[in-house]
Amino acid sequence: MKRIWILIAAASACWAQPAPDCRPAPSNVAGAPYPCIHSDQRVTFRITAPSARSVRLSTNNSDSGIGKVPVDLARDSDGVWNITVGPLVPGFHYYWYIIDGVEVPDPASESYFGHNKELSGLEVPETGADFYDIKDVPHGDVRIHLYRSKTTGAWRRAYVYTPPGYDTRAKMRYPVLYLQHGANENGSSWSRQGRANLILDNLIAGDKAKPMILVMETGYVTPPLAPFSGPAAAPAAPAAGGQAPSFEPIVLSDLIPMIDSTFRTLPDREHRAMAGLSMGGAQTLQIALSHLDKFAWIGIFSAPIRGFDAKTAYNGVFADSAAFNRKVHLFWIGAGTVETAMHDGAKTMHEALDKAGVKNIFYESQGTAHEFQTWRRDLADFAPRLFR
Repeated sequence: MKRIWILIAAASACWAQPAPDCRPAPSNVAGAPYPCIHSDQRVTFRITAPSARSVRLSTNNSDSGIGKVPVDLARDSDGVWNITVGPLVPGFHYYWYIIDGVEVPDPASESYFGHNKELSGLEVPETGADFYDIKDVPHGDVRIHLYRSKTTGAWRRAYVYTPPGYDTRAKMRYPVLYLQHGANENGSSWSRQGRANLILDNLIAGDKAKPMILVMETGYVTPPLAPFSGPAAAPAAPAAGGQAPSFEPIVLSDLIPMIDSTFRTLPDREHRAMAGLSMGGAQTLQIALSHLDKFAWIGIFSAPIRGFDAKTAYNGVFADSAAFNRKVHLFWIGAGTVETAMHDGAKTMHEALDKAGVKNIFYESQGTAHEFQTWRRDLADFAPRLFR
């Protein structure tokens, strides 16, 4: 154990300046030159770990462009380890080092919660895409709001985006989008990795989206004093046999009432939407489709959809297409073209709904996989359609 801590303490970013064509990643901590991104979107990683016997680079996404992971870094005579990989797919990628068998974050990177732990993140800019960048426009705020769940008796934390002008327009009320993260991430993920607040800032400034409140909660539920037992599936069984209880009663009995009583919302189904990515998409389907008295706008981003039947799915909610079309103002389905299983499931659902006469929109993010660049694009297409 002592050697592990020595290795981690010794591992630090190498502050030598990179080549002129290699620019520091925007996800680096302030002043850190590495990782750096070349003009052809190859990326050079560098870390100083003179006591290490081996340093490897790994990521969660096999479609990122890094290649088969983990990959070995090369050591120079000064104990600096280097590797250049790629070109990488534009967007956000988790990564970490494995130093002598121990997984450690890169001290040169900002930290992001993913895979149920804090990881390093690499942001590879997409040429010509600025819809999620910080711009010189009015900005909203992301507030961390603590509240106590009556359902579980535990304290919970919601991340709440309020649009520009919220604090100065004291009489104005707003529609609400409840936006859920994916498995092994948390309520911070949409604003940190997904840049949801910046996407909305830019859309609102361009008069492309209605000003709205955005609620981002952590989609897991654990009883008080109980250890975390993994993400709650949607639908989920009651707490038993190590399974976490359902997120659904938290949303309906705790989260929505708290948001409506705390923030200046328009507290009716006509002004309430729900969407989510991956696991959050599955939760959205279960919760929103089971409670159309609460939601009139629904979006699913890369949700796991298998064996979809428009007549029987979700207790037959789609069976009467005319009734569904009257109640739901938008049913939006999205997936990246490279995430084969999710894309195929989304396309199958879209085609089945079309055949059944259920109005829906199908959006394909070209060239992206199960990753935040897909979901950023999803949100940028979905949000402008809301509350019109």
